[in-house]
Amino acid sequence: MNPFTALTPYRLRIVLRMAFPLLAVATLGLAVSVLQQEKQLSYQAYEQSFYKTREQIAATLRHPTGQLALLNPRAGQNPGLHPVLLPFAALDFDDQTKVQQAIAMAGCAAQYGDKGTLCVGIGNNPWAGGFIYVAGTFNSAPLAAHPLREIAIDQAHRIDVKISLRGQEYHWIAPFEQTGDPASGGIRGRLTGYTAAEAGQPRARPVKDFRGWIWQSPVCTPEGAPDCSHNAFFSVRLPVGVLQDALFAKSRPAWPPEDLANIDVSVALLPPGDGPALLDTKRDQATPLFSLRDLQTLLLPGETLRVRDAQGKEVLSLSGASGSGDQSWHALLTLVRHLPVDTTIKALETRSSVPTPLGNFEIELNGDARSVSDTLSVVATRVSWFVGAILAALLVAWLVVEAGIIRPISILTRRADKVARSVKTAGALDEFDLSDLRGRDELGVLATCLHDLLRRVREDVEKEAIRAEQERDMWHAVGHEIMSPLQSLMALHGGEQDPSGRYIHRMQQAVRVLYGQASPSEAFQSTTLQLESLDLDAFLRDVAANAPCVGIEGVKYECGAPATVKADPYALEDVVTHILNNANRHRRPGTPITIALTSDERTASLSIRNEGASIAPELIDKVFEYGVSGQEEGASRGQGLFVVKTYMAKMGGTVSARNVAGGAEFTLTLHIAGS
Repeated sequence: MNPFTALTPYRLRIVLRMAFPLLAVATLGLAVSVLQQEKQLSYQAYEQSFYKTREQIAATLRHPTGQLALLNPRAGQNPGLHPVLLPFAALDFDDQTKVQQAIAMAGCAAQYGDKGTLCVGIGNNPWAGGFIYVAGTFNSAPLAAHPLREIAIDQAHRIDVKISLRGQEYHWIAPFEQTGDPASGGIRGRLTGYTAAEAGQPRARPVKDFRGWIWQSPVCTPEGAPDCSHNAFFSVRLPVGVLQDALFAKSRPAWPPEDLANIDVSVALLPPGDGPALLDTKRDQATPLFSLRDLQTLLLPGETLRVRDAQGKEVLSLSGASGSGDQSWHALLTLVRHLPVDTTIKALETRSSVPTPLGNFEIELNGDARSVSDTLSVVATRVSWFVGAILAALLVAWLVVEAGIIRPISILTRRADKVARSVKTAGALDEFDLSDLRGRDELGVLATCLHDLLRRVREDVEKEAIRAEQERDMWHAVGHEIMSPLQSLMALHGGEQDPSGRYIHRMQQAVRVLYGQASPSEAFQSTTLQLESLDLDAFLRDVAANAPCVGIEGVKYECGAPATVKADPYALEDVVTHILNNANRHRRPGTPITIALTSDERTASLSIRNEGASIAPELIDKVFEYGVSGQEEGASRGQGLFVVKTYMAKMGGTVSARNVAGGAEFTLTLHIAGS
């Protein structure tokens, strides 16, 4: 015997249950495989990126802008305007073209928005003199010159320069003095410097070593505008006595000055009069120059850049910032670090040198490929939520299949197999043929069971049709035999004052309702009632008074306000009588049955209450269904309360039952006539 034959009835369940764990394992395996591939690719990409970063940093530092940053490693650390060490021995300040080329190559010109540019620096050769050079551009109307032998200088364009260092302050004001003919193309002139204390005073003497020139373009911007401005370029050499004295105090002066970053410079380009400055370094915000710290953006996490000067002193140390502030799970980080890759690269180190006028600077770049694992683990942490969502979806799907499909199929299979064994002796099923679906698995068992059950159902339907036809014939016969005696009784008790007449009418109506119907429930549901206006208070008085005539003693009516409702009097009397009979059966001997009437503008409600056993909780919502009874089997057909619900619905009313303290209460609600 095949050992797998015993598993055949369970193979569908085994396949469904094994599919979900296999999908979960496959999902985890796919995620780990993708992580391993990404780690391998990241290691290779990191190695290539490391060497590209080295070349990019070296190329940046060999450029004049980078040279300027190397010569001024602490530039930008202190707020304000400070001179920088230029990669030139000095500036040829009186030659416009040479100064502009030198500034452009050095990249020392700071941009002050649309106001202009400014470069402040010193030469790298101490023997060129202790001078600070200021050069830049600004926009203004045609320059106004200071006339010769004119004492006042505030009617001309002028430059105001202040320098503070080592506890001393130098302050010069240099008005523009025009030289040359403007018709030759543009305006050109010198800037004659005076100390601020003597400027504008009689017999003021210009500062001997102060030199400055200014050139203004003849082209206006925008071109053709009546009040357009012209671009002007100026170059100034400032003699700083403190620096000059320090140069000649030693045989080998320290250059550049150690406090270069602490020298404060202020420059203001003033128009004629007392108007606002065209360019003021204290007021206008400048775009910072390129500095060595800007190289940090080129570094990846785990990389370190160190710069040493010609003496071997470290002037800069930078580390790559983390690409994200997100934290990774320790478990994922451990997993990523232990994933094998086809490379042994762990640490990288390169060294290179960049020549400058002050000597060769050494650039050391260190990298660690293992930092790739840290970055990859952060990405994996974010992606893990998607993997977790897939696993959660698989778990939910498995629970749904297990609870909604497999478990019901298992129960149905067991029960269907049991039912099928009990009906195998019945006749064959001709109309429904499920033989092609039979088998030993779940579907086969269900198909076999359904084949037998459908055959049995067909037989039951045929039997039910025969029984219904026999019941209809019986009700025809019973109705015909009862109607004749009732007609005779109506002749004897048909007077208006005879109370027996109303009960004979009720008997005739009950016979007409059931006459010709296949079942009592169908008969009651198909009944047509004749609604009329009925004085509910008088009606209930008569019902309570006549209750002893039908064997119900102790019915007490609590009079309410008169209320006229829309109802069929015979049907309503049947409704009340059925409820009274039900209350009489379940009340304690000797206790009364209370009828109470309440009403409002739209509805009238009457309640019937007894004292005795309460309705079972499992029956309180089913007592109005046909065939439901609280008594033992055979003692009641469960028909009375069904009639109550059916008649109340046909009269547009409602009925409800509830347990109260000491007994039960039924409430009937009808609409007020005319509402």
